[in-house]
Amino acid sequence: MKLKGKVKFVNKDKSLFFPTLRKRVDAYFSENNLAKSGDSGLLIKSIILLLLYIVPFAALLAFTPGIGLSLLLWLVMGIGVAGVAMSVMHDANHGAFSKNKTVNYLMAHSVNLLGASAFNWKLQHNILHHTYTNVVEMDEDIDDIVFLRFSPHTKVKFIHRLQWAYALFFYGLLTLYWVILKDFVQFFKYIKSGVNANSKSANAVAFSKIVAFKILYFFSLLVAPTLIFGIPFWEVLLGFLLMHFVTGIILSTVFQLAHTVEGTSHPLPSETGVIENDWAIHQLSTTANFSRKSRLLSWYVGGLNFQIEHHLFPRISHVHYPAIAEIVKQTASEFNLTYIESKTFLQAVRSHLHTLHRFGRLQLPNLNEVMA
Repeated sequence: MKLKGKVKFVNKDKSLFFPTLRKRVDAYFSENNLAKSGDSGLLIKSIILLLLYIVPFAALLAFTPGIGLSLLLWLVMGIGVAGVAMSVMHDANHGAFSKNKTVNYLMAHSVNLLGASAFNWKLQHNILHHTYTNVVEMDEDIDDIVFLRFSPHTKVKFIHRLQWAYALFFYGLLTLYWVILKDFVQFFKYIKSGVNANSKSANAVAFSKIVAFKILYFFSLLVAPTLIFGIPFWEVLLGFLLMHFVTGIILSTVFQLAHTVEGTSHPLPSETGVIENDWAIHQLSTTANFSRKSRLLSWYVGGLNFQIEHHLFPRISHVHYPAIAEIVKQTASEFNLTYIESKTFLQAVRSHLHTLHRFGRLQLPNLNEVMA
């Protein structure tokens, strides 16, 4: 994180793309008398996804089924908690779930159902990822992770040649790492780097909340089923690991399909920390959509298949993305800007795997790879 706080975007061509787009999107909401926050449909979806997580766990405790059915229930929980993270927590942490700040605050903390911290998420995702998308050393979403390389500007290792083949396995481990260690690593790293500029007392309270929520989380899911309900611990642990593996694969795959695919760019700042591009155009060049026409997929992933619209308008709820996507695409075309998208989910997955394969063979960065 050497460049933290030193990178800035310079609109050298004085592009009117984003002012034009913003006026058109604002006009859409005004003409249709719509709020930019979520609607009743989002509330209903949130209840369904929360129940998809809570009901199987309640069934595990109430009926203590055999190992086969037990693992199936844990798997469903993994699907449910991933849905909550994508469709509920994500909008809420951007202040887009509701017009009511209290509701946004409460729903943002649904991430605690994953065992993670809303406090760290806002710093990593809202500030670093959304501001410096695909900028190495700034966007933690493209940081090298163990045996995975997501940028053409980091050191390539021999093992990376096979990352396209083993990536999904490591994706399945990421939420487990998140709840056990990542939150603590990030908390202290953000203080040291200056990303977290809160006072010592405020950070003491925030850290206490992180620890308290994690104790409650691990007690509820790992300890209580054995201690109170008599379920063998090995069954609980196996189910818990399965749940996180499913959640990790879903979340990591969906988020990676937005930025680590063919056609997206990975710009390098100048020595003075300048990226000579309009911020909004930078978002277009580093972000991709997929499967926009699939209503079921869009419903479940919380509009994360409309990442272009989300990155340009993060405070607009995902329920509106299908409608404004055509406005964004048309405006981009008028300004001769590329609107990157894959027509289907499988096309996006193939594009992601091809990119992982390419990044696994690229040597150290050079100017020819800036637009990789």
